[in-house]
Amino acid sequence: MDIVISLMAIVALLPVFLIISLSICLTMGAPVLFKQQRPGRNGKLFWLLKFRSMTNLPSGAKILLSEDAARLTRLGNFLRKTSLDEIPSLLNVLRGEMSLVGPRPLLVEYLPFYTPRQSGRHVLRPGLTGLAQIKGRTSLSWEKRFRYDVWYVENNSACLDLKILADTVKVVVCQTGNSQELSEIMAPFSGVTASNHSQEEDSGG
Repeated sequence: MDIVISLMAIVALLPVFLIISLSICLTMGAPVLFKQQRPGRNGKLFWLLKFRSMTNLPSGAKILLSEDAARLTRLGNFLRKTSLDEIPSLLNVLRGEMSLVGPRPLLVEYLPFYTPRQSGRHVLRPGLTGLAQIKGRTSLSWEKRFRYDVWYVENNSACLDLKILADTVKVVVCQTGNSQELSEIMAPFSGVTASNHSQEEDSGG
């Protein structure tokens, strides 16, 4: 399903890919694609591909959350809100590094902060969309997002994947679940508190 749907989507979205690429070149310059290493299945690193949505950092500059917000362009914000920035990730699916549905691939620097239960999100390949994305996207706390990720890993099935894909279309079209004006710019994850960890273990995640 991953290979067939991603290949069909790449062919169908090729004109959109070209239009967005040209728009990025005209407004932000090169490169068009954003590449960053992310942990995949069993923590194996791969290069995630997305359309670039931010202006380039000066060489050697340190990234701060407030600077990220300032660097996000109007085109980039539109691409994120509509999830059009994810189109190049279809190549990751086609190459077997991602699935259409699964826990979203997060930053490598978050790996040391996961609890043993949260680390279970890496048992499966990461996805273009996932249960947490249809349950609230950026409006969810990190802990809630991870609970949905782990629940999906423990209960995944083809029927569940099809339901999540259908619900993803509704979420994107209706623009629900982004609590922030600038999509996907959230405070970095730095681990859970001892009380939250205890609640998670008591509730079974």
